[in-house]
Amino acid sequence: MKRIAIVEDELFMREELSGILQKADYEVEEISEFGDAAKQLLKLSPDLVLLDLNLPVSSGFQICREIKQKSSIPVLVLTSRDQLQDELHALNLGADEYLIKPCRKERLLARVSNVLKRYEGRQNLLEGPECLLDRQTYTLYIHNSSVVLPRNQGKILEMFLLHGEEAVSKEELCMAIWGTTEFIDENALQVNLTRLKKTLAGLRMRRQIVLVRGLGYRFTEEEPHEA
Repeated sequence: MKRIAIVEDELFMREELSGILQKADYEVEEISEFGDAAKQLLKLSPDLVLLDLNLPVSSGFQICREIKQKSSIPVLVLTSRDQLQDELHALNLGADEYLIKPCRKERLLARVSNVLKRYEGRQNLLEGPECLLDRQTYTLYIHNSSVVLPRNQGKILEMFLLHGEEAVSKEELCMAIWGTTEFIDENALQVNLTRLKKTLAGLRMRRQIVLVRGLGYRFTEEEPHEA
């Protein structure tokens, strides 16, 4: 059963949408706290996000941007904002569909179905700048080519792509690779980071793994301060 997350601050509308989707045999998750909605959605990892734009604390635009920077979760914007500039802005941020409410339930369900069909088989793909990473096989797709990364390199890259421009701590990287931070020689982490750096450089990826003192590492286009 496909799982759809609804991000809507109006209770009546949220309940109505939930009922429509449940009757169409979708599992529904309702988001009602909007300050950290993007983090909630990334943790839930639903098959589709139904997103309003006029939200308290954090706008739908910002939520869409954060989701699309860190995942390939499809986003269908459902909003009362009917200006072309709003639609274009949402689509430029990565939204997959833009619907103006109120709309007939048949139209909504048709758009939901179409977006889900477009994403079939892509649940394991993690989108990053200029690349895609298959999180099951650690196949990296870049510049019209692909390469299967060794498991440790794949797990490190996965962490960087999930964090976007945020720094990833050494502890988080160790947990991703070995499932623990105990008894891990830091040299072992450095060896894996160095190997991934060489792999990415060989693939002509513009982004680099950069040391951030006191925080860990960041995956960015910034020039590294140290070799």
